Amino acid sequence: MISVDTLAENKAFAEKEAADFPMFANPDKTVARAYGVIAPDAPPDRQRARRHTFYIDPAGNIAFIDKAVKPRSSGPDIVAKLAELNVPKRK
Repeated sequence: MISVDTLAENKAFAEKEAADFPMFANPDKTVARAYGVIAPDAPPDRQRARRHTFYIDPAGNIAFIDKAVKPRSSGPDIVAKLAELNVPKRK
């Protein structure tokens, strides 16, 4: 997960939600801009990252971008998309 929040904010979020996945703090928004999830015309105080899920294949290519992420069902949605993309399940 990439977030435009600070490392401290990400750490607090991870502890609160018992997150067991890696998070990348990107408060300067360079990575978020590179992936196009911040509107280029947004004023600095309104530059929030849109919630997208990028599926990256083993060669490092973007296989799919989900631009309609639903937080309540994102876990099962990701599992379904990985199956659709023929990603083998972990053992």
